[in-house]
Amino acid sequence: MKVSFLFSACLAAAFLAHAQQTSPTRTTYGSVERLAPELDALLAPSAQMEKLAEGMHWSEGPTWLKRERALVFSDVPENKVYRWSDKDGLSLYLSPSGHTGHGEGFAEPGSNGLIIDRAGRLILCQDGDRRISRLVKRDGVTGTYEPLVTLFDDRHFNSPNDVVFDHAGNLYFTDPPYGLAGRNQSPLKELMFNGVYLLRPGAAAILLTSKMTFPNGIGLSPDEKTLYVTQSDPDAPVVMAYDVKADGTIDNGRIFFDARSLVRADRPGLPDGMKVDSHGNLWCTGPGGVLILSPAGKHLGTLRTGQPTGNCAWGDDGSTLYITSNHDLVRIHTLSKGLGF
Repeated sequence: MKVSFLFSACLAAAFLAHAQQTSPTRTTYGSVERLAPELDALLAPSAQMEKLAEGMHWSEGPTWLKRERALVFSDVPENKVYRWSDKDGLSLYLSPSGHTGHGEGFAEPGSNGLIIDRAGRLILCQDGDRRISRLVKRDGVTGTYEPLVTLFDDRHFNSPNDVVFDHAGNLYFTDPPYGLAGRNQSPLKELMFNGVYLLRPGAAAILLTSKMTFPNGIGLSPDEKTLYVTQSDPDAPVVMAYDVKADGTIDNGRIFFDARSLVRADRPGLPDGMKVDSHGNLWCTGPGGVLILSPAGKHLGTLRTGQPTGNCAWGDDGSTLYITSNHDLVRIHTLSKGLGF
């Protein structure tokens, strides 16, 4: 009994120390770069990012749990999902999150992109398991998962990365090789391309395009007539736009925004995750932080995090943008609202 008590006390102390390390006093973070007057309708002149938590290895995939009034996000290399709320601060939510079995050869084995379906259930891109799954239940921090898609043409995916639903419940997702050690040269890679896919409920995945070198973040316009996909390729760091046809497949791929002129040492990062607001503006992570792009592709400004930045998502009432910035979790209040709020 005494040994058990001491062990529990040590665990509690260790968790408290971790929480203190990852929940610092709120401080302002980075800066807001204003490039066009249109930004004033999206961000108040006084808007400033603030740090909420730190200490992650590589934070990604933020999504808002409306029922819990909390944010969840992935720490991809550490194979964990964390939960953050104003009430409770930071806590471990799922472990493991993306590599739930056995096997070697994964550089980033955890979950990556996260999203909530129409029933309020958490959907995870699981890099290590090379699938997209639904969280069925939690027992402590251990999850039980139901795979939604595991194979394409009887081959394993590379490492599903990011996802977006349309109003009909169809799921669009990207599949770069970032979860695999060696990426395109990994001996585990079974598909000789990196694809963008459509998954209809109860059906097999449909390959939409295999022409992007490193497809990454993905989003839909408010009218769902345009699909946006980022390409995290240092030689071609772009955001692509595609027309969405009546059957959900895509056509007429073109460069929506070319970030090559922004890639330099003082702007770390490449096009990565994105979210679209209710007016059709793209809030897209990229060189320097979060790029704010108009529906016409005009660069209105940047949330300068100073870090490679993985993704972002709206929470609270839809006008708080949470940002996974490398080792940190930050937020900023916006005048626009995210889709779905």
